[in-house]
Amino acid sequence: MAARRVAMRKIRETLRLLWHLGLGVRETARACAMSHSTVLEYQRRAEGAALSWEEVKDLDVGALEARLFPEEVGSPRRPLPAWSEIYEELKRPGVTLQLLWEEYKASHPEGYQYSRFCDLYRGWRGKLDLSMRQDHKAGEKLFVDYSGMTVAVRDPKTGEPREAVIFVAVLGASTYSYAEATWSQSLPDWIGSHVRTFEFLGGVTSIVVPDNLKSGVLKACRYEPELNPTYQDLASHYGTAVIPARVRKPKDKSKAEGGVQLVQRWILARLRHREFFSLGELNAAIRECLERLNTRPFQKLEGSRRSLFESLDQPALKPLPRCRYEYAEWPKARVGGDYHVRVDDHFYSVAYQLAGQELDVRLTAQTVECLHGGKRVACHVRSYAKGKSTTLVEHMPRQHRHYAEWTPQRLLKWAHETGPSTAAAVEGILTSKSHPLQGFHSCLGLRRLAQRYGVDRLEGACRRAVRIHGLSYKSIRSILERGLDRQEPAGPRSAPLALEHENIRGATYYQTEEEAMRC
Repeated sequence: MAARRVAMRKIRETLRLLWHLGLGVRETARACAMSHSTVLEYQRRAEGAALSWEEVKDLDVGALEARLFPEEVGSPRRPLPAWSEIYEELKRPGVTLQLLWEEYKASHPEGYQYSRFCDLYRGWRGKLDLSMRQDHKAGEKLFVDYSGMTVAVRDPKTGEPREAVIFVAVLGASTYSYAEATWSQSLPDWIGSHVRTFEFLGGVTSIVVPDNLKSGVLKACRYEPELNPTYQDLASHYGTAVIPARVRKPKDKSKAEGGVQLVQRWILARLRHREFFSLGELNAAIRECLERLNTRPFQKLEGSRRSLFESLDQPALKPLPRCRYEYAEWPKARVGGDYHVRVDDHFYSVAYQLAGQELDVRLTAQTVECLHGGKRVACHVRSYAKGKSTTLVEHMPRQHRHYAEWTPQRLLKWAHETGPSTAAAVEGILTSKSHPLQGFHSCLGLRRLAQRYGVDRLEGACRRAVRIHGLSYKSIRSILERGLDRQEPAGPRSAPLALEHENIRGATYYQTEEEAMRC
């Protein structure tokens, strides 16, 4: 089931890149780590189902699967062999195409015959050794990476140095560059550097090409890299696609490596003799050198990186969104039997029907969003109170919701509306406990007695309970069951008469001789 949800999310991402961002089939295939024929198949199915991107983004996983993959009739298509696995198997001693074809036919009797199998493999194999010159379109790609060189920043109080890393971003068409210093390559710094890069450029490229850094790519894979959910969230917010450079394919990130080299030579090398005492001071110096680098004339071309950016890349960039991206983490959380998820040691409610399910959580500094199957099922204001809970009434089952609707304040209001004796009884019960909530159940019991016996009898029972100091649920219930609320309570008992008898010793009998003399 989990694998199916992952596959449907990839299909949704494929359609987003094709229809919403307008990417080509091959670029979409690279971004989603699948073959272009698979991308075409998903596009064909979506068009056949008369879907639009506005409909796709609102459908949950099950509904989207039902629209794209209804039960089909007729003979299935011939399965295509996994050519990358065939290629690797042929490296083994004694393995031939004939043997691999026989194994393929044993698994897929309806598959291709041997001659067609060989033709398809040779066609696939012939494309492996091609080397293509990369001509980047205006506003299409932004290459990002970290420099291998660091810069020491000294603590102004202790003088201890701390190494700052250098983030570098380069546009593919104009080579217009951006650089900044951060304390680490961690996920918050990585995301923050991207946000500031887009703001520096004044727009967003269609594609971002990072290296396989852990902050951006959770699992590096030549065929199916797994992006960090926060990085993917950033890409969705800015309407761009992230296509990591392939492992051990330096040509995929040649622009980034060239930009890193330029930053090292024209910025870091010029700052090597300077001392910095804060990250802001270092970034101010980098910005000055960066301005000179971008306005420096080309040696073999007319103009500079700045002029080429203004005429080529800048007009083609997509506009920035209205609001800046808010950093979010994406932990997973399982719903407990109390229909709450634990996030950062605080408990947040979701619909009780999701108990036992694993949810994706989008955690920002202000909000906590819970998602199931890619669809938001709960949203809360983030609380930093450890061990506490945030619960919405609409998430509760009916019986819990009824209980939650009654608070001590509401019970007091009901008691005063019922009568002064009932109000006195409720107040007495609540104040007799170390905490008012301890008497909460007893007061709810009084409300149940009012429904059973009527408010007039409850008022009479409470009046009697106040007089005899019997302020408890059990005492008032006993008065109602025995009908004592309908009787006038007896007056105060008179003192017993003094009796004289030779067998009655009296109080002085137990006095000592000395006490008797004092009396």
